[in-house]
Amino acid sequence: MSGSPVWHPFTQHALEPAMKRIVRTEDAYLIDEDGTRILDAISSWWVITHGHRHPAIMEAIRRAAESYDQVIFAEYTHAPAEELARGLIEIAPAGLEHVFYSDSGSTAVEVALKMALGYFHNIGAPRSRVSVMEHSYHGDTIGTMSVGERGVFNAAYEPFLFAVDRLPFPEAGREQQTLDAFEAFCASGQVAALIVEPLILGAGGMKIYPAVVLAELKRIAERHGTLLIADEVMTGWGRTGTLFACEQAGIAPDILCTSKGLTGGALPLAATLCTAEIFDAHLSTDRCRTFFHSSSYTANPIACAAAVANLAVWKAEPVGGRIESLAAKHRHHLQRFGADPRFANVRQTGTIAALDLCVPAEGYLSEVGPRLRAFFRERRLLIRPLGNVIYLMPPYCVADADLDRAYEAIDAAAAAFSGGRL
Repeated sequence: MSGSPVWHPFTQHALEPAMKRIVRTEDAYLIDEDGTRILDAISSWWVITHGHRHPAIMEAIRRAAESYDQVIFAEYTHAPAEELARGLIEIAPAGLEHVFYSDSGSTAVEVALKMALGYFHNIGAPRSRVSVMEHSYHGDTIGTMSVGERGVFNAAYEPFLFAVDRLPFPEAGREQQTLDAFEAFCASGQVAALIVEPLILGAGGMKIYPAVVLAELKRIAERHGTLLIADEVMTGWGRTGTLFACEQAGIAPDILCTSKGLTGGALPLAATLCTAEIFDAHLSTDRCRTFFHSSSYTANPIACAAAVANLAVWKAEPVGGRIESLAAKHRHHLQRFGADPRFANVRQTGTIAALDLCVPAEGYLSEVGPRLRAFFRERRLLIRPLGNVIYLMPPYCVADADLDRAYEAIDAAAAAFSGGRL
């Protein structure tokens, strides 16, 4: 056997070149085996917030490793998990009072779905439906694929996926259709929960919708006793301009999922926050009402310590100012493309900027996607378009000159590939 035995995610190995090894990370950069410094313009799949290897977070990991490795969380607790839970409740939307730990965004959503269904089962009024938004992405486990967009990504697994009620995406001028559809689904009395990515759909194409729609979806849910699950795995930790995207709609979800930036991107960890009402529905002397979910590495102490350090960074450093500055820089750069016929739907929310390259074949599997990645890679940029959708989501420490360079490369890519030139 030649080459590496490693099977990489979202990678067609028959088409991709041999991967360079990254030997070091630093601030907004990945450094490869040749010493090339690559701008991590997508935060290594949206996880790195303050920058790679933030000193305070790295030090917290070192300290925790002197005392901990893994501790069974079904039998014991530990200080990092307790401190983190209290810190999360302090900064989360009001009403979220309990924290359940897991390992990734996908598992955080699986936990949320089981909490919602378990809540109605335990109160003696079972509901069996979940409402979702078209084009959404919530993970790659069976449950999260079920509530995400269907297509080539999960066609092979369709027999295992459960049915959901799918809302049309609230396109500009057609928002009421989304709200009316949700109202109609809720009227059945069977919708346990609506799960949404607040304000922006990530892997579905960086599709942005207004906060007023999210607020109205919450009001409809409340009228029908339906729970709202906010999947803030990508949108949380400042990406949309506020700590959590829900803040911009002035709402508090019944369940909130967070991961990615929870540890500043340093270690895998996830948390699902819920209201006391949901927790209390599982609280009983009847063991059958136990919340039956776990993973071997639930609440890993070292990962929790990293997350506690991340909370401290948010309090001690001007993170909000960095986010505002980055958002302003995006607005400045995007102005050049607003009337550019090579692009469509130039858009931004907080520190996320996106624009669609006009090519004959659009969508995630557009042939321009891999070509764009190679084009950017040659220019020492990690930019990973979603087909013809080019987006930037860099760490908050990104230098002005590097952001300039990323936008210059986008301009050059349009010159090379727009209008069908491949």
